[in-house]
Amino acid sequence: MTSLLLRDCEVDGQAGVDVHVVAGVVAEVGRGLQPTPGRLVVDVRAGALLPGLADHHLHLHALTAHAQSVRCGRCTDATGLARALHAAAGDPHGWVRGVGYHEGVAGDLDRDTLDALCAQRPVRLQHRSGALWVLNNLAAAAVGLDTATHPGVERDTAGRPTGRVWRADDWLRERLPASGPPPLSGVGADLSRLGITAVTDASPDLTEQSVRAIAEAVQGGQLPQRVQLLGAPTGMAATERLTVGPYKIVLADSGLPEPSALAALVTEVHGQGRPIAAHCVSREALLILLAALEEVGARPGDRVEHAALVPVESLTELRRHGLRVITQPGFLADRGDDYLAHVDARDLPDLYRCRTLLDAGVPLALSSDAPYGPLDPWAALAAAVTRRAESGAVVGAAERLTPAEALAGYLGPLDDPGGPARRVRPGVPADLVLLHAPLAEVLAAPRADAVRMTLVGGERVFG
Repeated sequence: MTSLLLRDCEVDGQAGVDVHVVAGVVAEVGRGLQPTPGRLVVDVRAGALLPGLADHHLHLHALTAHAQSVRCGRCTDATGLARALHAAAGDPHGWVRGVGYHEGVAGDLDRDTLDALCAQRPVRLQHRSGALWVLNNLAAAAVGLDTATHPGVERDTAGRPTGRVWRADDWLRERLPASGPPPLSGVGADLSRLGITAVTDASPDLTEQSVRAIAEAVQGGQLPQRVQLLGAPTGMAATERLTVGPYKIVLADSGLPEPSALAALVTEVHGQGRPIAAHCVSREALLILLAALEEVGARPGDRVEHAALVPVESLTELRRHGLRVITQPGFLADRGDDYLAHVDARDLPDLYRCRTLLDAGVPLALSSDAPYGPLDPWAALAAAVTRRAESGAVVGAAERLTPAEALAGYLGPLDDPGGPARRVRPGVPADLVLLHAPLAEVLAAPRADAVRMTLVGGERVFG
């Protein structure tokens, strides 16, 4: 598509606006623009036209793998989980992969209790946090768990591996039957349907094979979105649609780093001219990060991923260091009832802060953490505004955002999350999402089916 006229749009709250797209760029924005021969005309009928949404933290290959896995979180008990594992088709090598497991289904699993559910085939289950895999005995034998030296391999008091493996995705992947990264065309289609035109893949330390697969999907159009990689090696050649972001550092609660070691790593990354993206879920992880930055200093572009628990006294420190926060309010809708039941009441005010971050002058961007959180940005917008769990209970009413503030969390550029929201104006890339209705109507009850059309670089990728 080289020329497109979107007629009678709502742009920046103004109705009756026409937008002309030429060669992948917004060429004109005004009233009464006239069609010319060869120009495709779309009668919008007062629907809102926005910059395409940017999901600032997700995991591309995990999304595809998730779609092909047993959804453990949907099982209500051990019997239901066993039934689902036995019914699974498995991969070509006979392995069964489960995702989204949580202890409410069948308790804290290990290799033996997982065997009691399914022992006939190698099974690996991923905890919904993404940090833990549990292997049954056949799977443990297949990957050589009993002789493994990886620090994430959990052992019992007798030294026997329990089947629980922490933060060891690359180690485990190297020992699974070879299959290569899963295709990304389905993920690209899902993102387009939701109005997402740009994403940041937050997977740490991507392998050369994974980077190559993502690059090929972007170049081939299977993944039409613009993509930023946190786990890319420093010095990777960037293209218009595939760029290198801050360097991902995981402050894992299963093994928090010493502040001095973290400070040395931050210094090394900054010395390469690259900001950091620090995975901080717990209060302790955030405080260690702030201590390290107090010692070595921050760099523009440094960011905190998740910030699931932010003590109020840390707000000033976040601003002083110039950090931005990329968080996921969609977890409140997805797991809010669990939080209310199991998180210490003293910690609930600190959970997935939004309002107080903005009020403290900390740039805030929203994201999904998919597949570990729900992908739908419209549901995440609603969660940021209402803070409602599935039961209707409110988690942290003081942290509510306005609909406009929540939307702005998805409109920052990939290289400036939480920065000024992109706007539909002449000269910008035509990465656009067209809604079926005016923006106020959509934001009053955000739903993914409000998306009528999605454009990336002027090309229609949905609708």
